[in-house]
Amino acid sequence: MKTEGHMRLQRRIIAVLIGGQILGGIGMGATLSLGSLLAAQLSGSNAWSGMAATMSTLGAAISAVPLARLAQAHGRRISLSTGAIIAGAGAVTAISAAALNLFPLLLLGLMLLGVGSAVNLQARFAATDLAVAGSRGRDLSLVVWSTTVGAVLGPNLFGPGEVVGAAIGLPPMTGAFAFSVTAQIAAAVVYASFLRPDPLLTAIASRAQDPSIPGPQGGLAVLRKNPQARYAVATVALSHATMVALMSMTPVHLREHGASLTIVGLTISLHIAGMYALSPVFGWMADKVGKLPTIVVGQVMLVASLVLAGVAADSREAVTISLILLGLGWSASVVAGSALVAESADPQDRPALQGVSDLSMNAAGAVGGALAGVVLAAAGYSGLGFASLLLVAIVLIWTTRQPRHTLQEIQAPQHIEQP
Repeated sequence: MKTEGHMRLQRRIIAVLIGGQILGGIGMGATLSLGSLLAAQLSGSNAWSGMAATMSTLGAAISAVPLARLAQAHGRRISLSTGAIIAGAGAVTAISAAALNLFPLLLLGLMLLGVGSAVNLQARFAATDLAVAGSRGRDLSLVVWSTTVGAVLGPNLFGPGEVVGAAIGLPPMTGAFAFSVTAQIAAAVVYASFLRPDPLLTAIASRAQDPSIPGPQGGLAVLRKNPQARYAVATVALSHATMVALMSMTPVHLREHGASLTIVGLTISLHIAGMYALSPVFGWMADKVGKLPTIVVGQVMLVASLVLAGVAADSREAVTISLILLGLGWSASVVAGSALVAESADPQDRPALQGVSDLSMNAAGAVGGALAGVVLAAAGYSGLGFASLLLVAIVLIWTTRQPRHTLQEIQAPQHIEQP
């Protein structure tokens, strides 16, 4: 039974993580929206504009496992603050690239900025290190929800950033990167100064006296031995790939059908609201109703989104509703799936497993976005909606094979093969 002191510590950790997430989110949102514009400008061709998102995703994927290993060895405090500093260095690199008119340097800067996304993903898992079984979903979802603040405020800093950038002599379209540098450094200070005692090291120390618990294992080793971990990681990755595939092609589809940039922006904004705004609700569901039922709810919403996109692709209103459902389905599936990832391993093995999960999530999103363009060109937006149902079908079929009684309880140690 957890003491009042433990509960106070967990509440303080959640507050610190939320603060860091808000700062990191502002830093990412203020610059990623400009990355494609700078990429087109420095490369001299709009064809390279998509490399901004690609390099950011690549940076998040590449850094997921090293940051997890850093957390496993030295704790969340060191891992999260280091990642935030690297992301800040990426913003400085992007500013330098614009000043020197070097497109390859910009790509490097955007890749380093992507490390900030990996930090944001790891922060949600840090919320579960000391959480009790009945509150893991809620604690994780609160940190996910805080991302909404940065996602909303960040893109609106473009105008003020240009004013500040002009005042201090920065190249055009880089002022917001100065905000990103400041925000990422502030996030690093928050993590390094206030994430004490370290939640992961505290959780590991609390179990260090049990001689039956083996030493730390790698994430792939956990996946090989633990079928529940494989299911949880796959659910998060496939749900993310489904979301990215349809979302990334929606602006192209709407523009081809005459929608204004205002309509496109509103549709994506509503989608983002669906992704984050109700995450605490889905966290509560994961804790109180169960992670399996919450994942099923999320997948059903994804099915509704994809079918609606398939049958009513020519209706802007239907596409907007589809994107809202897509965000909600992603939220329910990723919140519940991530909580299940956290429960699938002992504390000393969680960072490694979570690093593999984040790597898989980013890789699946990158592949989903790339293949979505091919499917859109070959079968249209309707075809993309129907084709994406295959990913949902895999999750739903896999879900039916899960032992339901284990999904609402603290799991057995991950080194024991489960049925």
